[in-house]
Parts: sequence; structure tokens; C-alpha cells
Amino acid sequence: MTDHLNGQSKTFNNLVAIANQFKPDGQIVDIQQYGSGNINNTFLVTLDIATEPLFILQRLNTKVFCQPKLVMSNICIFSDYVGQKLNQATIVDNRRWEVPRVLLTQDDQNHWLENDGSFWRAMSFIANSQSFDTIQDPKHGQEIGYGLGMFHHLISDLPVEQLADTLAGFHITPNYLQHYDRILTTIDAHQSPEVNYCLKLISDRSNLAHVLENAKAEGKLKMRTIHGDPKINNIMIDRLSGQAVAMIDLDTVKPGLIHYDIGDCLRSGCNPLGEETAEWEQVSFEPELAQAILQGYLAVAQDFLTENDYDYIYDSIRLLTFELGLRFFTDYLEGNVYFKASDAEHNLARALVQFKLMESIESQSVAIGKIIQDLR
Repeated sequence: MTDHLNGQSKTFNNLVAIANQFKPDGQIVDIQQYGSGNINNTFLVTLDIATEPLFILQRLNTKVFCQPKLVMSNICIFSDYVGQKLNQATIVDNRRWEVPRVLLTQDDQNHWLENDGSFWRAMSFIANSQSFDTIQDPKHGQEIGYGLGMFHHLISDLPVEQLADTLAGFHITPNYLQHYDRILTTIDAHQSPEVNYCLKLISDRSNLAHVLENAKAEGKLKMRTIHGDPKINNIMIDRLSGQAVAMIDLDTVKPGLIHYDIGDCLRSGCNPLGEETAEWEQVSFEPELAQAILQGYLAVAQDFLTENDYDYIYDSIRLLTFELGLRFFTDYLEGNVYFKASDAEHNLARALVQFKLMESIESQSVAIGKIIQDLR
């Protein structure tokens, strides 16, 4: 057993007490930090039982998710809706697909509030699965696309009116650009060649920020239920079959444009060096992986995509890459107040990766456009 968990204010005994609020069937034998998320604190709880011996315990970051009860309400609405569909055999190709279950407390609540005000929840663990920070090969890429496609397929008719907008402005790139512009007026940002590179790139592409929001305003794209954070390591892969079996990290399930998900999945999936590489100048977008992801996605998603949806796929890849780079760079300028950072330059390094990736996307626009056209 672990008496102290690095970087956490809770001791092992404190964590056991919190985990026990969620009525586990067995005795807790271990709790370890789990995953590499930038927002919440996540732990893997081990029980002394053979059936479902693991579950996930999380402390939500209430500075980011300032309405945590609404976050949990969205997750419960989503999981109940998809659970009913899966029970009705609305599954594609009879493949394994699971939805993380919300575990209830002793008084049947979907969360636990500690005396210090911290907000905790527990979720079932997707057994015999693993996640990756980068795509291993085109087959893996196809499964990543299939996972996102299955997620969208199962919720394609979930009325968005049933869900709260728990992160107002999330993925609304013009808002991030306005915030960035405000920050620039308060600081002297010209500090290094890397900073100047970021400043110029953002300045040269400020009009890009509006492409999806303009399409939404013009009625070309419609609001749907989205995952909100479909990066590679949120799609679980079966250890034996290599098939996608679940999407996790459901805090950002909310109304939005599915292009936020499509663009973000391709952004994160087609950079073999990953988001945390120190070799930012070597970062490139791999069209072969984009083709694999889109093939997997369209295998289950093509029935609900419109011609306009296809028209904006390339824009979504480019925009979501720009948006994340903008957010990382803004956070760096503000002193790293949003994303977890290991040092003062960490979010600058992350921004450089995204901006280099975006330049690679732009340089291959014709090839990427042809891939999309050929798959229509």
C-alpha cells in the first residue's frame, strides 16, 4: 500500500475513506495515481475481489469545471441513453463497446463532497484495455477513428437540449483569440525567437479562428452532442483484439459541433511525435494516419454526415490545431494558470508543437483534401 501519493494533498487513508463512499463490493487494497490528464486528479482503486476489481476515483478540477454537478448530470444522461441503445443491440458489427458507468455513493448521489469542498466521483474501469499517447500504426489509427465514429453514432439522435453547456465558450476559437488579445495588451511578449514565432503565426492567421463559428451561424453546420476531448488516450483499445472498446474522460460531453471532435482527433492522432515532444521543429502531420482515422470513423459515421460536414473536415483539423496552440501559448503568457505545467516554459513548448503541426497541415492541404474527397 502507498502511504503517500506524490503531488497530492490526500494521504492514502484519506483516499480510502473517499473511495469507500462509493460502496465498493470488496476491500480496498491499493490506490495509485493513474493516467496523464492535464486537468483532474485521477486514481486507480484496486479491490480484493475477482469481479470488477478496479475502478476509477477522480477529484474534479472545479476551477475548470465550475459547475461540477452539471458535468455529472450530463455524464449520467449520456451513459443512460447509450446504455439503453446498447441493450437494444444498436451496436455495429456486434463488436464489444462499453460506456464507463457512474458509481453512486451510499446515499445514491453521483458524487461526493469532501469537508474541504473538493468534488469527487467514481467510474467503472474498462477492463482488459489500454490507451496510447500516440498512434502505433495505421490499424491502430483506424480503430481510433472507429472509436470516435461509434461514440458519435450512438449519440447522433440524443437531443442536445437535454444537456447543459458545462463549459461555455469551449472550442469557440474566436473567444480564445479575444482573450489572447487582451493578455497581449498587459505584457511585453517579445522575449525569444520561439515567442516571436508564436506571435507572428497567430497574427497571420487570426481570420482562421472564425471558420467553424461562421459556418454554424450560416446554418451549414448544426449543433450535436460531442465528446469535447477525443484525443488518442481517451479511446480505450482492447488488449487482445486491438479494437477500440470505449471512450473515457466524459467531463466535456456537451452540445457542440462534431467538427470540434473530428478536428481534435485528427490533430492529436496524426502527430507521431506526440504533444509533449521536445523536438518541436521535427513535428509533422502524417496523411497516412489521417486516412486511416477517417476510414475507421466513416465506417460507422457516414450515415449522419451531410455534404457540409465533409466540406469542413479539413478546416476543422487546421483550426483545432491552431486553437490548442493558441490556448497553450496564452496560458504560458499568463503564467500557466490553466494547464498543468512542469516548468515555466512547458506550455510554450506545447504551443510550439501545435503551431509546427499546423504549418505541416497547411503544407499538405491538397493531399489531405484528396483523402477526404476520396472517402466521401
